[in-house]
Amino acid sequence: MSVSRQASRRTIPARAHTPTTTRFLDPGTGLSAHRHDVHQVVYAGRGVLSVTTEAGSWVAPATRAIWIPVGTLHEHRAFGHTVLHGVGLPVDVNPLGLDRPAVLAVGPLLRELIVAYSRPDADPGTAESRRLLAVLLDQLRQAPQQPLHLPTARDPRLAAVCALLQHDPADPRPLAELGARAGASARTLTRLFRTEMGMTFPQWRAQLRLHHALLLLSDGLTVTAVAHRCGWASASAFIDVFRRAFGCTPGDYRART
Repeated sequence: MSVSRQASRRTIPARAHTPTTTRFLDPGTGLSAHRHDVHQVVYAGRGVLSVTTEAGSWVAPATRAIWIPVGTLHEHRAFGHTVLHGVGLPVDVNPLGLDRPAVLAVGPLLRELIVAYSRPDADPGTAESRRLLAVLLDQLRQAPQQPLHLPTARDPRLAAVCALLQHDPADPRPLAELGARAGASARTLTRLFRTEMGMTFPQWRAQLRLHHALLLLSDGLTVTAVAHRCGWASASAFIDVFRRAFGCTPGDYRART
């Protein structure tokens, strides 16, 4: 399964995209590929939001936001009933110093600042909005980056292995067996994961399973069912990994979506 599911999709045309906004997205809908002439922070106050670029996919629940640099061609996809908050920042305002997308931790204060600044009736020219933005930027500078990125494979052998696991994240086969299906040795694939993905094979598979788990939880599956479908040995093992990645248990997360 890829991040952008082949379910019935409805997208908002590119001309309707604005960087600072609040949108309510139904499951399976999203925003078509577009780019902004400013930086943007996107946050899902409810549901799960994915951002996909040619470099890969980023998925964020309600405890995370996604940084999208100016000019990045990207599309959004909603999983579950999603409230998308977007905050546009001028090109010369880059509190993170990042030139690539990234997932950021969102604490309670940063969450409320994003929601308030992106209100549909907010006027960015008012003194109140300028004060909100100043504090928001301070909070962004302190927001830790989270390793929640699934890069896109370029080598066809690596892409074939990734496709096998995206179809079934619970597949327990070691890299050597998966590589036999793709016509590459475990040694070659290990090198490709490091050079193309910037991570080891176990790290990539863990990221894939977390991404998949977020989407299944947004569909209403139980914690036990998600653990089984994503390849964890037990629900308790899944809960532990999920809590360390997202700062809450999958049960707590599921109750909020």
